[in-house]
Amino acid sequence: MQNLIDKTFIKPVESYWIATTPTTNYPALSENIKTDILIVGGGITGLTNAYLLKKEGFDVVVIDSGRITMSTSSHTTAKITSLHDLKYSSLIKQIGTDGAKKYGEINETAITMIEDVIKENNISCDFSRQPNYVYTREDNYLQKIEDEVKNAEALGLPATFETSLELPYSVKGAVCFHNQAQFHPRKYLLELANAFVRNGGHIFENTTAIDIHEDRECKTSTRNGFSILSAKVIIASHFPFYDGGGFFSARMYAERSYSLAVKANIKISGGMYISYEDPTRSIRTQPLEEDDQLLIIGGEHHKTGKDNDEKEHYKNLIKFAEDNFKALEIPYRWSAQDYTAMNEIPFIGHITANKLNIFLAAAYQKWGMTTSAVSAMIIKDILAKGKSEAEEIFKPSRFTPVDSAKNFIKENLDVVESLIAGKLDPLPEDISLEPGEGRALMYDGKKAGAYKDMEGNIFIVDTTCKHLGCEVRWNSAEKSWDCPCHASRYSIDGTVLEGPALKPLDRLF
Repeated sequence: MQNLIDKTFIKPVESYWIATTPTTNYPALSENIKTDILIVGGGITGLTNAYLLKKEGFDVVVIDSGRITMSTSSHTTAKITSLHDLKYSSLIKQIGTDGAKKYGEINETAITMIEDVIKENNISCDFSRQPNYVYTREDNYLQKIEDEVKNAEALGLPATFETSLELPYSVKGAVCFHNQAQFHPRKYLLELANAFVRNGGHIFENTTAIDIHEDRECKTSTRNGFSILSAKVIIASHFPFYDGGGFFSARMYAERSYSLAVKANIKISGGMYISYEDPTRSIRTQPLEEDDQLLIIGGEHHKTGKDNDEKEHYKNLIKFAEDNFKALEIPYRWSAQDYTAMNEIPFIGHITANKLNIFLAAAYQKWGMTTSAVSAMIIKDILAKGKSEAEEIFKPSRFTPVDSAKNFIKENLDVVESLIAGKLDPLPEDISLEPGEGRALMYDGKKAGAYKDMEGNIFIVDTTCKHLGCEVRWNSAEKSWDCPCHASRYSIDGTVLEGPALKPLDRLF
């Protein structure tokens, strides 16, 4: 076991999806431009919206702060499913049977829409229809599994109760949704981007949006000094860079989770699996040449910036892979960041009730492959037809105090505690570090974060987050500075890796 851990940690953190696809080279914005629809964010949400809207005849521009599809969309387990944990029992209580039915139906339609896009454009992306399972190994969760099957069946969804799964350990029971799907997300998205551009769309990389001024039209400012005038803006940047008075920092929270790509002695023929209880274990296969396969094993979620040693999560997954699948090699490992709305229903639609030219698609609660397509269908219908049958369920301007109050109070008290604790924590002034080590300390009378790379170079940054002033914390697994308040993440030199922060940490050395 220790030998497998040591071999795994010699390799850098790298997503399998990124490692097995080419890089992109779209230009940066170099002038002021005008378009019908601007989409901010070049992940699966932005590109799916762009593709559908371009087919409707709109002039569409996509901008991304880095390279497209390099962020959340390529750090996923890439399951395309309408089974989102045990969702439908809670949805029926929250939004009624009709609302839960619409949620399930549009997610089922999203799977078919993705398959249709693949066929229309002849995209080779390892797409296959698969059953998806949420299982439990504990007796005390069995009733919840059975209730979910009953509720999903009543809504007309493809659900059955199962007790025998193709896993190397027994389970007490599982809800199975049949005819779901999986794919290689970046192979799909790169070809989707190509199809969008062939149809007359425009993509600009390394172009960071920093603000929107809304009048009769929207003027979006970018960090490189240019602006984009558009009738509509769709914010598909994972966390909304522009709030618009929606207070999204207080209405959603972030978690990190971890994944391994595993070559193992024990193989399974297919299916997608996730445990209901913690620690979460997610499993699916990924085909390789000559009938070989990888196992994509994920789990170990925790609040961003709220862990003392992120490496332990990789170690736990490695142990699970070795104990249960006789893992031989782990060529790739990566982590993801996902946002969840307080009432656990994604934000899709007009960003606020009085800003009808700006749309938001965010807070997918780890189910972004399907929900991105849901967002594209809803927003397309609003823009092309004036309304969507599902928009009331997802609209960002909704406010459900009863459903959201418990999570709202808990998460925002947690933010306050993190803000205060970060300012009061005593820190050492010693800067002696081992190569590859990072930690918080005092430097020149200021709270700082120091990191020494493997060549002995030292990087020291001010640890005050540029979003709302919390103190960032060192992430040992990803070698990043993570904010425990609203989940901004920064590289060793302070560069923004993930928002909501727009500016880098101050470099002190």
